[in-house]
Amino acid sequence: MPAQISAVLERMGGTVKQFTLAQRTLAIIGLAVLVLGAVALTSWMTKPSLSPLFTSLSATDASAVVDELSAAGVAYELADGGSTVMVPADQLYSMRLKLAAAGLPANADGAGYSLLDDMGMTASEFQQEVTYQRALEGELSKTISALSGVEAATVKLAIPEDSVFVSQTADPTASVFVRTAQGSTLGAEKVQAIVHLVSAGIEGMKPADVAVVDSSGAVLSTVGAETGTGLSGQQTAEYESRVQLAVQAMLDRLVGAGKSAVTLTAELDYDKTERVSEQFSATPDVPPLISATTTEEYTGRGSTSTGVLGPDNIAVPSGDADAGAYSSTTENLNNAVNKVTEQTVTAPGSVKRQSLAVAVDAAAAAKIDMNELTAMVSAAAGIDTARGDTVAVQRMAFDTTTAEAAQAALSAADAQAAKAATASLVRELAIAGAVLLIVLALLVAAVRRSRRNRRESLDIGELPLLGAGDDPLELEGPDLALAALTPPVAPDGSAIRRAEISALADEQPAEVADLLRGWLSTSGSGAGRR
Repeated sequence: MPAQISAVLERMGGTVKQFTLAQRTLAIIGLAVLVLGAVALTSWMTKPSLSPLFTSLSATDASAVVDELSAAGVAYELADGGSTVMVPADQLYSMRLKLAAAGLPANADGAGYSLLDDMGMTASEFQQEVTYQRALEGELSKTISALSGVEAATVKLAIPEDSVFVSQTADPTASVFVRTAQGSTLGAEKVQAIVHLVSAGIEGMKPADVAVVDSSGAVLSTVGAETGTGLSGQQTAEYESRVQLAVQAMLDRLVGAGKSAVTLTAELDYDKTERVSEQFSATPDVPPLISATTTEEYTGRGSTSTGVLGPDNIAVPSGDADAGAYSSTTENLNNAVNKVTEQTVTAPGSVKRQSLAVAVDAAAAAKIDMNELTAMVSAAAGIDTARGDTVAVQRMAFDTTTAEAAQAALSAADAQAAKAATASLVRELAIAGAVLLIVLALLVAAVRRSRRNRRESLDIGELPLLGAGDDPLELEGPDLALAALTPPVAPDGSAIRRAEISALADEQPAEVADLLRGWLSTSGSGAGRR
């Protein structure tokens, strides 16, 4: 080993030997913390980044995927309750291809249009129709399962067969079973989204022909109901709330917050009506499309062959008839006529009638004209008197006892919370102060113990001057050790040497004591031999 390294190691060893027990303990703890921190940092830096291999897996598929990863020796982690498998990013695509070759996950390709891939050439027409229907059901189920909050979905289709022996074919219908995730519920918007998704994916299906049922057995959408009819109560409540908030916001700026109350009752029309009207109008500037004229004329002399019967049935001659003429003209015209056909469909949800009641505090609205306030409120709420809407605005005294009691309760609760927070802070400060005092006491005790261990007093007495005829062997006890330790020096250097010995004894008391003890034992054995 090189001399420089040996010197450094010896110096470090000597420094460590000078440490007290407390210093050595702290040094070991600090070294252990550094080692653990280095190990944790290295582990974190060398840990590969994970990416999702598959998500929304069933328990069977997740178990099969984990078995394949374990057999391949690939590290993995499970997330989302075991439905998501995470693998290192550098092995993501290779493992997807490998698992796909093994047919995993099975449920990912077990339904949908992939069913048509395994259909043979000898499949009958019935098998083809059933397989195609299953493929549609699988694709719709996977699409619905992708919605937020939907854990699983099942779609069943009832598609009537095409036949030439019936004049009218029944409309296709669908039923959807939905299992929501834990803690999630399907709102009206998502239910309508599922209904329109299924109806738009099947030819000839109407949104009213889709039924949606959740896992608790609640019917979310029924067959035969128009779209949105199940939401009439919610739509009415939303309309009333929207109008009330608009009127209340205006009144809060006029009379102040809490000085007014607004109530709206609306009646919405959810009947769906259709009207077809046709209008015809002539176009005078356009010539007739078809014109036909028929003329009949007749001229000649008329005669009578019998005359008029007289008495006894004897014919009386009438004489010669006058000459006559006949003429008749007929004209048929087909004029160009404008035809306008208008089909009007009234969507459900229009306002049929609404009633608005507003009460304002008498003290706050003392200087407000009630007629002007009524007109403003009517305009803000969209009141139409021709439709039968009513509005009532009254000035009256408000009962503020409940509000004052609530305010007092809130103030008391705030004061109690502040008091509890202060008490908790004082308690935590007291605990922290006590812990700090204990730590300081321990540190002071450790420092004092360290100083006491380092500074063991060593009384060496007066060092006599050694003459030429003095024999160092005649000295006994500590004098002999000091005489052997310090050779004769000039009187001027004795004080300097004594100070060096005292400093050495203060810095390294244990080593000086061991050295003196060895010298005393050696000098004692030598005196015995003499």
